[in-house]
Amino acid sequence: MADLMDNKVLMAFASYATIVLSKMMLMSTATAFFRVKKKAFANPEDCASFGKGENAKKYLRTDESVERLRRVHLNDLENIVPFLGIGLLYSLSGPDLSTALLHFRIFVGARIYHTMAYLLPLPQPNRGLAFFVGFGVTFSMAYSLLRNKLYL
Repeated sequence: MADLMDNKVLMAFASYATIVLSKMMLMSTATAFFRVKKKAFANPEDCASFGKGENAKKYLRTDESVERLRRVHLNDLENIVPFLGIGLLYSLSGPDLSTALLHFRIFVGARIYHTMAYLLPLPQPNRGLAFFVGFGVTFSMAYSLLRNKLYL
Protein backbone atom coordinates (compact mmCIF):
# COMPACT_ATOMS: atom_id res chain seq x y z
CA MET A 1 0.00 0.00 0.00
CA ALA A 2 2.85 2.39 0.77
CA ASP A 3 4.24 1.80 -2.73
CA LEU A 4 0.91 2.84 -4.24
CA MET A 5 0.86 6.01 -2.16
CA ASP A 6 4.34 6.85 -3.49
CA ASN A 7 3.15 6.51 -7.10
CA LYS A 8 2.83 10.16 -8.17
CA VAL A 9 0.90 9.27 -11.33
CA LEU A 10 -1.63 7.25 -9.34
CA MET A 11 -2.03 10.09 -6.83
CA ALA A 12 -2.53 12.56 -9.69
CA PHE A 13 -5.11 10.22 -11.24
CA ALA A 14 -6.90 9.94 -7.89
CA SER A 15 -7.04 13.73 -7.66
CA TYR A 16 -8.47 14.25 -11.14
CA ALA A 17 -10.81 11.27 -10.81
CA THR A 18 -12.17 12.84 -7.63
CA ILE A 19 -12.83 16.09 -9.50
CA VAL A 20 -14.81 14.45 -12.32
CA LEU A 21 -16.68 12.14 -9.94
CA SER A 22 -17.64 15.13 -7.79
CA LYS A 23 -18.81 16.96 -10.92
CA MET A 24 -20.89 13.94 -11.92
CA MET A 25 -22.44 13.76 -8.44
CA LEU A 26 -23.24 17.46 -8.63
CA MET A 27 -25.12 16.87 -11.89
CA SER A 28 -27.39 14.25 -10.30
CA THR A 29 -28.06 16.55 -7.34
CA ALA A 30 -28.77 19.48 -9.67
CA THR A 31 -31.16 17.33 -11.70
CA ALA A 32 -33.12 16.39 -8.58
CA PHE A 33 -33.16 20.02 -7.38
CA PHE A 34 -34.50 21.31 -10.71
CA ARG A 35 -37.10 18.52 -10.89
CA VAL A 36 -38.53 19.80 -7.59
CA LYS A 37 -38.12 23.48 -8.50
CA LYS A 38 -39.81 23.06 -11.90
CA LYS A 39 -42.26 20.43 -10.61
CA ALA A 40 -41.38 18.18 -13.52
CA PHE A 41 -41.22 14.56 -12.44
CA ALA A 42 -40.61 11.33 -14.31
CA ASN A 43 -42.41 8.96 -11.91
CA PRO A 44 -45.97 9.12 -10.52
CA GLU A 45 -44.83 8.47 -6.94
CA ASP A 46 -42.61 11.57 -7.09
CA CYS A 47 -45.69 13.73 -7.76
CA ALA A 48 -47.63 12.48 -4.73
CA SER A 49 -46.45 15.26 -2.41
CA PHE A 50 -47.95 17.86 -4.78
CA GLY A 51 -51.46 16.45 -4.90
CA LYS A 52 -53.61 13.37 -5.35
CA GLY A 53 -54.99 11.66 -8.43
CA GLU A 54 -55.46 13.87 -11.47
CA ASN A 55 -54.04 16.91 -9.68
CA ALA A 56 -50.71 15.12 -9.22
CA LYS A 57 -50.60 13.93 -12.85
CA LYS A 58 -50.01 17.45 -14.14
CA TYR A 59 -46.52 17.26 -12.58
CA LEU A 60 -45.73 14.10 -14.51
CA ARG A 61 -44.06 15.95 -17.38
CA THR A 62 -40.76 16.94 -18.91
CA ASP A 63 -39.02 20.30 -18.64
CA GLU A 64 -36.24 21.40 -21.02
CA SER A 65 -33.88 22.61 -18.27
CA VAL A 66 -34.32 19.38 -16.30
CA GLU A 67 -33.77 17.33 -19.45
CA ARG A 68 -30.57 19.24 -20.25
CA LEU A 69 -29.18 18.49 -16.80
CA ARG A 70 -30.23 14.86 -17.11
CA ARG A 71 -28.50 14.54 -20.49
CA VAL A 72 -25.31 16.08 -19.08
CA HIS A 73 -25.38 13.51 -16.28
CA LEU A 74 -25.96 10.64 -18.74
CA ASN A 75 -23.12 11.87 -20.92
CA ASP A 76 -20.88 12.04 -17.85
CA LEU A 77 -21.72 8.41 -17.07
CA GLU A 78 -20.85 7.39 -20.63
CA ASN A 79 -17.47 9.16 -20.54
CA ILE A 80 -16.24 9.27 -16.96
CA VAL A 81 -16.69 5.55 -16.27
CA PRO A 82 -14.35 4.49 -19.13
CA PHE A 83 -11.88 7.20 -18.07
CA LEU A 84 -11.84 5.77 -14.54
CA GLY A 85 -11.14 2.22 -15.65
CA ILE A 86 -8.62 2.98 -18.37
CA GLY A 87 -7.05 5.81 -16.37
CA LEU A 88 -6.47 3.52 -13.40
CA LEU A 89 -4.78 0.88 -15.55
CA TYR A 90 -2.80 3.59 -17.31
CA SER A 91 -1.70 5.08 -13.97
CA LEU A 92 -0.46 1.70 -12.77
CA SER A 93 1.46 1.07 -16.00
CA GLY A 94 4.24 3.52 -15.12
CA PRO A 95 3.74 6.38 -17.60
CA ASP A 96 5.76 9.58 -17.46
CA LEU A 97 4.23 11.95 -14.87
CA SER A 98 4.08 14.94 -17.21
CA THR A 99 2.37 12.90 -19.95
CA ALA A 100 -0.11 11.46 -17.47
CA LEU A 101 -0.88 14.90 -16.03
CA LEU A 102 -1.50 16.21 -19.53
CA HIS A 103 -3.99 13.38 -20.17
CA PHE A 104 -5.79 13.91 -16.85
CA ARG A 105 -5.95 17.70 -17.08
CA ILE A 106 -7.21 17.73 -20.65
CA PHE A 107 -9.91 15.17 -19.80
CA VAL A 108 -11.13 17.11 -16.76
CA GLY A 109 -11.08 20.38 -18.70
CA ALA A 110 -12.99 18.80 -21.59
CA ARG A 111 -15.68 17.42 -19.25
CA ILE A 112 -16.14 20.76 -17.49
CA TYR A 113 -16.27 22.60 -20.82
CA HIS A 114 -18.74 20.02 -22.18
CA THR A 115 -21.03 20.69 -19.23
CA MET A 116 -20.83 24.46 -19.73
CA ALA A 117 -21.46 24.07 -23.47
CA TYR A 118 -24.52 21.92 -22.75
CA LEU A 119 -26.06 24.06 -20.03
CA LEU A 120 -25.49 27.58 -21.35
CA PRO A 121 -26.01 26.39 -24.26
CA LEU A 122 -23.11 27.22 -26.54
CA PRO A 123 -23.55 26.67 -30.28
CA GLN A 124 -22.22 23.52 -31.84
CA PRO A 125 -19.51 22.38 -32.44
CA ASN A 126 -18.51 23.42 -28.88
CA ARG A 127 -20.16 20.48 -27.15
CA GLY A 128 -19.11 18.01 -29.83
CA LEU A 129 -15.49 19.13 -29.72
CA ALA A 130 -15.42 18.88 -25.92
CA PHE A 131 -16.82 15.34 -26.13
CA PHE A 132 -14.27 14.23 -28.72
CA VAL A 133 -11.35 15.79 -26.84
CA GLY A 134 -12.28 13.83 -23.70
CA PHE A 135 -12.91 10.67 -25.73
CA GLY A 136 -9.56 11.15 -27.47
CA VAL A 137 -7.75 11.38 -24.13
CA THR A 138 -9.29 8.11 -22.93
CA PHE A 139 -8.51 6.48 -26.27
CA SER A 140 -4.92 7.74 -26.11
CA MET A 141 -4.43 6.13 -22.69
CA ALA A 142 -6.00 2.89 -23.92
CA TYR A 143 -3.76 2.88 -27.01
CA SER A 144 -0.69 3.47 -24.85
CA LEU A 145 -1.65 0.55 -22.62
CA LEU A 146 -2.32 -1.81 -25.52
CA ARG A 147 0.79 -0.77 -27.42
CA ASN A 148 3.32 -0.68 -24.61
CA LYS A 149 2.19 -2.62 -21.54
CA LEU A 150 -0.43 -5.29 -22.16
CA TYR A 151 0.16 -8.70 -23.63
CA LEU A 152 -2.08 -9.57 -26.55
